[in-house]
Amino acid sequence: TMSTTADRNQQLFDRAQRSIPGGVNSPVRAFRSVGGTPRFISRAKGPHFWDENGTRYIDYIGSWGPMIVGHTHPAVVAAMQAAIERGLSYGAPTAAEVEMAEEIIKLVPSIEQVRLVSSGTEAAMSALRLARGAAGDGKGRRKIIKFEGCYHGHADSLLVKAGSGLLTFGNPSSAGVPAEITQHTLVLDYNDPQQLEDAFKAHGDDIACVMVEVIAGNMNLVRATPEFLQTMRRLCTQHGAILAFDEVMTGFRVALGGAQSIYGIEPDLTVLGKVIGGGMPVAAFGGRKDVMKHLAPLGGVYQAGTLSGNPVAVACGMATLKLIQAPGFYQRLTAQTSALIDGLVAAAKPHGLAFCGDSVGGMFGIYFASAVPQTYAQIMATDKTRFNAFFHAMLDRGVYLAPSAYEAGFVSAAHDEQVIAATVAAAQDAFAAVAG
Repeated sequence: TMSTTADRNQQLFDRAQRSIPGGVNSPVRAFRSVGGTPRFISRAKGPHFWDENGTRYIDYIGSWGPMIVGHTHPAVVAAMQAAIERGLSYGAPTAAEVEMAEEIIKLVPSIEQVRLVSSGTEAAMSALRLARGAAGDGKGRRKIIKFEGCYHGHADSLLVKAGSGLLTFGNPSSAGVPAEITQHTLVLDYNDPQQLEDAFKAHGDDIACVMVEVIAGNMNLVRATPEFLQTMRRLCTQHGAILAFDEVMTGFRVALGGAQSIYGIEPDLTVLGKVIGGGMPVAAFGGRKDVMKHLAPLGGVYQAGTLSGNPVAVACGMATLKLIQAPGFYQRLTAQTSALIDGLVAAAKPHGLAFCGDSVGGMFGIYFASAVPQTYAQIMATDKTRFNAFFHAMLDRGVYLAPSAYEAGFVSAAHDEQVIAATVAAAQDAFAAVAG
């Protein structure tokens, strides 16, 4: 037990902080917003992972989405082992990348051609450059629209927060990003169709791209309203702007055809990541042929990458894409995720806590609020202090939730009825502790 041995998580975190800024390679992992010591993970299997002390947790981040079939699935591991034997990286074309491109095109009807890259950030950044190069017949449009609370990776022009007034251009949300780079980025409110109308009225001829998370996952889970997306599609078509759906999180996660298949709205470009790599670094952007033809070597928009379409990563992703096409896969995943949310909501009720949840496919949000938020402002108004207490109460009971009140959660096919029941039982105790 912990009382007799040193806490290896704490030892490693102390050591890590000497060699890595903040002790982590991605900020949310530092537990800054929830407090306490990050858990250093040593191994994972199915719905669980274990920290360096040997403590087992039910994992609800799933590497932030990719682990949809559970950790170390035998079919995925076997596919990767076979690929490793043949070589790790070639920097030259392979049959496997062609197969993966064909698979993505088959599953997402709006995508006619696709380019593979290594990370969601890289895919979003490249899609944005492509949109600027392709919009309005490539006449050099500069402006892009994004929405407060949506995250599209950490490329300069996308690290922007809203300006002081409506229709003002955004301010950098990170140090090291010059204002002249973000001066062409308009940041609007998520789920506000009227602001879109106003923005296109004012700047329509110079808007190259609207980029949006169809179901937001980076301010916790927030669904776009159909009206919001329909307005966006209509205005982009009308003004010759490119509509780019960021489905890095939602692609093959909320449904087999992504969030766009749920809403029945076709974007011009789609950005994918996470699930298509199955836990390895694979991302992609794709869309209509007449947009994709602007990409080098065919067109003038440059984009390249040594590790793009890496054979081992693609083998992992392809094995995952095959597994999720099993009959009934999404029906079961959706039912398991709904059962989790229903169970959590029921567990909170006797304690009179303001608590609710929502889920789509294998993605979920929990909120310390009386109603499911639809806007960034409503998310910001949720009870963060209570969430932090709940996070630690669950962690102490062997359940690992996202260490932030502003991140969506993820369920895998390996989270069976027993795992969900164990989670709900832990939550009954945790809610009692938090309410007390």
